[in-house]
Formats: sequence, C-alpha cells, structure tokens
Amino acid sequence: MLQHRKDFLIPLVTVISDVIAIEAAFLFSYWLRFYSPLTSTIPVTLGFPPLEAYVIGSLVVIPTWLFLFNSRNMYASRRITYFSDEFFAIVRLVFVGMLIVMAGAFFYRAFSYSRVVFAMLGFSAVFFISIERFIVMKFEQRWYARGHDLKEVIIVGTNATARRVYENISSHPFLGYHVVGYFSANGAHEMNDSGAKHLGSIDVVPVYIKEHTIDVVLIALSYKEHPQLYEMVRECEGLNTEMMMVPDMLEMMTSRVRIKELEGIPFINIKGVPLSTWNIILKRSFDAFVAVLVLILASPLFLLIAVLVKLDSKGPVFFLQERVGLDGVPFQVMKFRTMRTDAEKDTGPVWTTKSDPRTTNTGKFLRRFSLDEIPQLLNVLRGDMSIVGPRPERPHFVEQFKEIPKYLDRHRVKTGMTGWAQVNGLRGNAPIEERTKYDVYYVENWSLIFDLKIILKTIRAVLFGEDAY
Repeated sequence: MLQHRKDFLIPLVTVISDVIAIEAAFLFSYWLRFYSPLTSTIPVTLGFPPLEAYVIGSLVVIPTWLFLFNSRNMYASRRITYFSDEFFAIVRLVFVGMLIVMAGAFFYRAFSYSRVVFAMLGFSAVFFISIERFIVMKFEQRWYARGHDLKEVIIVGTNATARRVYENISSHPFLGYHVVGYFSANGAHEMNDSGAKHLGSIDVVPVYIKEHTIDVVLIALSYKEHPQLYEMVRECEGLNTEMMMVPDMLEMMTSRVRIKELEGIPFINIKGVPLSTWNIILKRSFDAFVAVLVLILASPLFLLIAVLVKLDSKGPVFFLQERVGLDGVPFQVMKFRTMRTDAEKDTGPVWTTKSDPRTTNTGKFLRRFSLDEIPQLLNVLRGDMSIVGPRPERPHFVEQFKEIPKYLDRHRVKTGMTGWAQVNGLRGNAPIEERTKYDVYYVENWSLIFDLKIILKTIRAVLFGEDAY
C-alpha cells in the first residue's frame, strides 16, 4: 500500500467529525440561548432569530476553524497518543477562532448575532470537539492495533536509545508502526536479545529501502557515527521514505542555539535564561494556587495517611531528606515515611528498588499511588520546589551524575513533584542519561500549558501506571 494511502482515512474521519462537532456546537448554543430552561435566568428580550441565520453563519465559521486546526497540524495521522495534548490545542484554537468569529460578526451588519450565543459557542465548541476528538483518537488507536494501515519501519542504530525506540513501538501497536528490523553502524548485533531482527549494516540501508516497502527510517546514532549517517542519507536521495532522527546528547546541548544581534554584531546565543521574570511570577503563582487548593481538598486524606503511617511502624510520620534544588542549593524535602527508620543504616544512600524489603506495608501502598509525596506541597508553598520540574536528587547522587552532559542544567529551574521524564515512564532505576534528556527538554521549552499537560499525564500515570515503587 502506498504511504499516502495509509494516511488518508484517519485525517478524513477527523475532518468530517470536526465539521459535525462544530455544527453541533452552533445548534446547541442556539437552543441553549433561546429555547432551553436557561431563558428563565437570561430572558430573551429582542425576539427569536431564525435558526437559518446561525446555520448560514456556521458555514463561514467551520472552514475558518478547519483552517486553524490544519495550521497546527491537527489533521495528521499518527500524531498524538494522549488526550491531554489534544485538549489544550483545542482550547487555544477555539479561543483564536472565537476572536475571528466575533470580529466577523461585528463587521457584518446584515444580521445581528447574539453575543450570548457566541459566548456559549466558545464553551460548547470545546466540549463537542473534545468529545469528538477523543472518540476519533480511540478509533485511530484501535484501527492501528488491529493491523490496519501500519507504516513499515526500520531502525538504524544499536545503542540504548535505539533499543528503547524498538521496545516502545513494539509494546504500543496503537501507534501505527511495525518495526521490520534494525541496522547497525558497526556491524555488531547488540539488539539481538531485544527480539528485533538484524537486517545488516548501515551501508546497505539504501539498497534495502529500494527493494522493500519502507515508510519510515528511525535513526538513533551517536555523534561519532554521523559520518556514516551522512553517507546513508546521501545514498537515499530520491527515495520517498521519511527519515526521523533521535537527537543524541551533543545535539541536545546545541538544541537551543539562536542568533542574537547587538548593534549589528551577530552573537550565537548558546544558552539563554529558561524563565523570564514574568514567567517566574506566573509559574510561582500557579504553584501556590495548586498547592493550596490540593492541600485543602486532600486534608482529610492527609490526616488519614498520617495515622496509618504512625500505626504501621515505629518512627516519625514524616521523612525529611536533603535534596538539591534550584541553582544547586540543598533543601529538606518532606514526604510521608514509607520505610523503616534504619533503612540505610547498613547500605548508605541507595535508590529504592521494586519490592524493596525496607518498605513498610503502608509505604508500599503509598508509593504505588505516589501518596507519600503529598507533603511536598508544603515544600512548594515554601518555595523550595515547584509542582512541575525535574525531580530533586540527593547530593550523593548529584555528585555521581554531574559528569553526564547537561545533567546540572536540571538545576536551572526549581525541582518538581512531577516532571516530563516521569510521565514518559522514566522513573525508578531508569537510565539517568535518558532522564536527563527529558529534564533538559523541559527546562528549555517551559510553558504553563506544558505544566498543565504534565499534570494531567501524571494523574493518568498515578491511576493506571505500574512502574511506581
């Protein structure tokens, strides 16, 4: 099957579904304003406008919103796996679309549209489009999981990143990819034990693509292997195959390079400040609001956990431990105690392992659902931590990891109760190099929307994840 045909059905279904959802939002808003029980609260004083006028208006609005969605690449297949990503994009684009709609209605004098209807349309559009997109997303995932329209993929590379790429794609068939096998840059077969099929060395990749139907080439090579990569790409000229590369550590170090001009002199901005003054104020305000709200709502649970910890084993309710925070400054992180008081008496500082015998019975439950970290909200209120950020590490381990490229850049923002690495499955004993990549990406790409997305993914991971211990 041709590659473009594999990407035909899902975008078509999405466009048709968006049209139906937007039209439904128009009709619902019209009914809600003029014929629902809400009219007893907001009475209709200027008569009942014809429904046809709003239907005709929707025929102008729908193409506008479809254009906005398409401009944000929301009609591509295999684009998204989590609904939280979709939801925030919908809210932003509906808001922009409403500004355009209201501006158009202001200049259109042939008919006076109700401002209340437009206000309702904004909320109803988010509601209807979100439900529709969620249904389409589930259909897309099941469509691929059943083996329809899968893209044939080869992996170039045999390092830890290549292995993780293979394992992620193989364990998530709903992504819509089928890994045919992998190619090595040095002739070794390091990924044989992963279950992937070795197809040869990197120099035969162009020939293999010509002889087989390959849709995507996923490249995971270190910077030392780039000369072979350049040769491979050159040999693949003219082949209609998509190529995507996982950036290695060196590329991560230069991912934010920008040109800045001062009085006509160009400078390469190798590293900038991750958060501006106003962004620091915004993030701090958001942290304080969320911390206070959750502490109030969770206060009964807070007291219950404190009692259970005290009854389960001897020792204090809370566990204080030194961690490294913003600018490398140490602070005392607060958690509910989940281990014996002498847990590290014989071993010294060590990471927690799965089924750790030092963990108390109550502690196992608390760790499974991350309830032991609720007291860290007090750290957030004190300003030691943020709700979202790189997870704080102990000085002992920071000293061990500081030689890893970009590791110390994690301390350029406040550490957090949850982070981008954690919601992507990099918890516990996950490779610190991989965790660092995700933490640095967060530091260099922060936004409030990004924080909200991570929070939603954290809730999902806490409820349904199985890698917490």
